Amino acid sequence: MSRPPETYVCVDCGGVAHLITILPADAEIEPGYPLVYRCADCMERFDIIWEPEDYT
Repeated sequence: MSRPPETYVCVDCGGVAHLITILPADAEIEPGYPLVYRCADCMERFDIIWEPEDYT
């Protein structure tokens, strides 16, 4: 099963962006699933469409 990362490096400030989308615990996340991250430092919101091959 493919799961998105919980955090990544913020492209705006270099801080840590955290996944704030609540994911279903027992379901596979399909490509095209919308995700929302928010940076803990600059508070910028990032809406991302999940494409697992981008993280392999």
